[in-house]
Amino acid sequence: MQARQLEVFCMLMRCGTVTGAAAMLNISQPALSQILLHAEDQLGFKLFDRVRGRLVPTQEANELYPEAERIFSELGALRRRTVDMRHGRTGLVRLAASAPPSMSIVPKALCAFREAHPDIVVRSLVAPIANILDMLRSGEVLLGVAMNDMPHPDLDVETVGHAELVCLMPEGHRLAGHAQVGFADLAEETLISYRVNTLPGRLLAGALEAEGGVYAPAVEIDLSITALPFVREGIGVAVVDGLLPWTQFSGIVQRPFRPGIRVPIAILTSKERPLSGSHDLMRECLRLAARAIAPGGTERL
Repeated sequence: MQARQLEVFCMLMRCGTVTGAAAMLNISQPALSQILLHAEDQLGFKLFDRVRGRLVPTQEANELYPEAERIFSELGALRRRTVDMRHGRTGLVRLAASAPPSMSIVPKALCAFREAHPDIVVRSLVAPIANILDMLRSGEVLLGVAMNDMPHPDLDVETVGHAELVCLMPEGHRLAGHAQVGFADLAEETLISYRVNTLPGRLLAGALEAEGGVYAPAVEIDLSITALPFVREGIGVAVVDGLLPWTQFSGIVQRPFRPGIRVPIAILTSKERPLSGSHDLMRECLRLAARAIAPGGTERL
C-alpha cells in the first residue's frame, strides 16, 4: 500500500464517509474513490463494502487499521520534521505535557531554557497521557511530562515530583471556612473528581475504602482543569491535583485535602530515541522546575 493509499484508507476509517474523508484530505470525492479502488486492486481484497451508499469496513480492513494508523502517524511526524528542517529549525525541542504541568512546570522550565538558549525553537503541546505515549513512540515529541509514573517497557520514566490533591469550592461555600477538608466533610456534597480508572481516582478510591466508604463522584473528570467551570457554577466541590495554579482563578477557594494523597509527576522519554543536546537541556530545566513547584521525586523506572 502506497503512502497516499494509506492516507486515504486511514481517513476513511476515521470519518466513515467518502465526503468527510475527501474534505479532510482536500481532494475530490472521485479522486479519493479512485485511490481506494487502486489500493484494493493492489492488495487483492476489498477494504470496504458499499452498503446503501455508505462504505462499511470489511474484516480485513478492521484487522489492518491499527497498524495502518500507527504508520500513518509516523508519516505525519516525518512530514512535520522535514518541514522544520526545510525552514532551518533543526534546533527544535519537542515536548508534550498533560494540562496541569503544562500550566505550572512547563512555563517555569521554558522561562529558564529560553533565557539560556533563545535561538532554539520549542514546540510545546498539551495532551492526555495516552496521546503523550503515542507521540513519544512515533517520535513526534522526545519529551513527555505526565502525572503518572506507570512503567512502560519502551520508555524511561523518571519521577521528578509529586502534587498533593486539594479541594475546590465556590467562594462563600460552607467548607471555605475549614482549614482542611476530608471525606467526612464531603458526605453531603456533590463530588466532582477523577474517574476511578485514572491514577488519582484509584488513589482516592483506596483512601476512602480504608475509611469504610465507597468512591463514587457525581461528576467524573479526566483533567483537573475541567472541574473549574463546574465548581464556579456551584454544581459541587472538586477534589483535584494541586499542581494547577488554582489561586489565579476567580470565584473559587482552595483548601488542603486530607488524608494527604500525592500524585506523581514524571518525565517520559523513549528508550529507542536518544535525546539531542537541546532536549537534554530542556529535561534538566523540567527537573529543576518540578523540584521547585512539586518536590519529592528522584525515582527512575
